[in-house]
Amino acid sequence: MERIRVGIVGATPEAGWAANAHIPAIQALPEYELTAVGTSREESAREAASKFGAAHAFTDARRLAEHPDVDLVVITVKVPFHLELAQAALAAGKHVYCEWPLARSTAEAQMLAASAEAAGVHHVMGLQARFAPAIAYARELIADGYLGRVTSATVYSARGKRASGVPGRTAYTFDRRNGAGLLEVAGGHTIDALEYLAGEIISLSADTCIQYPSYTVAETGETGEVTTPDQVLINAILTGGAAASVHLHEAKLTGARSRLEIAGTEGDLAVVSTGPASPMGLQISELRLLGAKGPGGSYQELPTPARFRTAPDTPPAARHVAQLYASLARDLRTGTTTVPAFSDGLRLHKLLDTIRRSAGTGTRQPVR
Repeated sequence: MERIRVGIVGATPEAGWAANAHIPAIQALPEYELTAVGTSREESAREAASKFGAAHAFTDARRLAEHPDVDLVVITVKVPFHLELAQAALAAGKHVYCEWPLARSTAEAQMLAASAEAAGVHHVMGLQARFAPAIAYARELIADGYLGRVTSATVYSARGKRASGVPGRTAYTFDRRNGAGLLEVAGGHTIDALEYLAGEIISLSADTCIQYPSYTVAETGETGEVTTPDQVLINAILTGGAAASVHLHEAKLTGARSRLEIAGTEGDLAVVSTGPASPMGLQISELRLLGAKGPGGSYQELPTPARFRTAPDTPPAARHVAQLYASLARDLRTGTTTVPAFSDGLRLHKLLDTIRRSAGTGTRQPVR
């Protein structure tokens, strides 16, 4: 069958998420072909096309989306531009893969979800932690009764990202108006993985705070005010009545890592980050699955069966993304929907609104 032709908006030739994750994932999968790249400058667009082997280079995302050699448009730019660029791809009638967060706000996410549904195309939310082999295996074990009845879940996710000496391209994440801070990015990925394994949050209370109130840009020494939280604490109840706690921690000086632990009436499971990418969260780092059974049981590693590795090996940042792309290829071939859609992104945006509302009012909130 013909390969799925991909155009990536935001494929800068320098280090970036497209270059580190999406392009290696696409190049590793025979179902795909990278045909077009887009950046904001003509020089960088041509350089990216040459470096990544794409036939077409664009500075206009609308022209990229409308090109007949593009079947799937991938949006990997900064969050404030997601709405405009995803709308352009949908208007062109193309399938769209948008990085998480879907948009700056729930209102924008609502617009994109509605447009995607009306367009009748495949729309994909970049929540790749679900496709990590360890998480996919844990989900199967839970469904098969490994834990018995789920009674609680505990999540600790600490990133090493600091507010001192940050690259200029990431400084925008410290402004809450851009919707790309700790709660939105790491929080969205982490909470989505929690709900994917243990059940949806139905009520919660939350607190947030800022421990590092200013940032410094590495290249210029310029400073700015931090308005997005670097500490998020959530206590929640899940469907089925299980209790859950989540601590998101930015700027961890040492030992940045993630651990998602789920307890049940018959055993425990823990998904643990490991390797050099461990400080970057469940959605990027290599993950191990640990299990313990029975009273007093101790954790043992549970090797992930080969059937959960559905994509060829890639560099670490691309591994879970490649797994998502492999599932998307099957969806596009068969008409199924197994990958997260814009509607999943909209629901997650609404959940983040509930967290902010609880933290802002000091009250427990239902999740509607």
